[in-house]
Amino acid sequence: MPFGDILGQTTAKRILQNSLRKGTLGHAYLFSGPAGSGQMKTAVTLAQAIFCTALEDDACGECLECRKVEHGNHPDLKILSPEGNSIKIDQIRDLQRVFSYRAEGGHPKVYIIDEAGKMTVQAANSLLKFLEEPPVPAVAILIADNNQSLLPTIQSRTQRIPFAPLSPEMMMQVLSNEGVSAPLARCAASLTSGLEGCRELLEQNWFAEIRNLVLQLAKESLGKNGSAVATAGQKLFKTGLGEHLDTCFSMFHLWFKDMLYFLYRKHESIVFIDQLDLISNYARMRTSSQWVAYMDYAAESKKKLRFNVNAQLCLEQFLIRLES
Repeated sequence: MPFGDILGQTTAKRILQNSLRKGTLGHAYLFSGPAGSGQMKTAVTLAQAIFCTALEDDACGECLECRKVEHGNHPDLKILSPEGNSIKIDQIRDLQRVFSYRAEGGHPKVYIIDEAGKMTVQAANSLLKFLEEPPVPAVAILIADNNQSLLPTIQSRTQRIPFAPLSPEMMMQVLSNEGVSAPLARCAASLTSGLEGCRELLEQNWFAEIRNLVLQLAKESLGKNGSAVATAGQKLFKTGLGEHLDTCFSMFHLWFKDMLYFLYRKHESIVFIDQLDLISNYARMRTSSQWVAYMDYAAESKKKLRFNVNAQLCLEQFLIRLES
């Protein structure tokens, strides 16, 4: 995959391609930024570009070296990811053993460590010396959504390449091209920072159900007929959807923000755009400060969940506050 096929990340691609062109590649990189913003694709493309026999600063995708990477069988590329919940010292030792042999071509070897923040302390310490003094020419690429999850000594030995969240518009366009319905794509893109995260959400059967339920609960709670709490009990907790309450509160947050967008005439930013008629009816029922307060309620409720407050009680209290 050439760099041009990677969505966004202009800064990251420019830095890496300039280094390839000038022959100034670093020995170790840290790709840091939100999960799903293209770090792994960029890492694999960088490896391809290093091995590529046709292009100087990109991957042609057609030469033998590029095709080996595409097929996952290039002998000079090693990708590590957590085994279970962590990357263990044995995985780093195995990497060191593989890298005791020279590369097959005239290029350095490349290793990619995905979710590098999940290295055990022993694994991280084992990697340290290897990062600085690999037995053969090598380029290390560490991927972490939060660079602070890595030991400071590892951070100091790598060149940080920043990755930014993909814009919702960019993700929605790709998802639309893949045949995802616009309302669901818009919602997923507003709740995640990368395409992979979007796709994971959209693959869940409960995602569309939660969206429909949030709309129903929002109507009932704002209608002040007292039925929202009963609906929540019946539909959320008797169907297993209660496990996804965190996403439920995030969607409520988006719904209330949409009311503000409508009041401020920012229709292009509205997430639940397929509900525009409904939003136009409800938006003026509250002041902008009340909608902001409702957004705060949703954020507070998410926080309560993290502190293990009873989920059903948490949602019922939230809905009662909306009805009051």
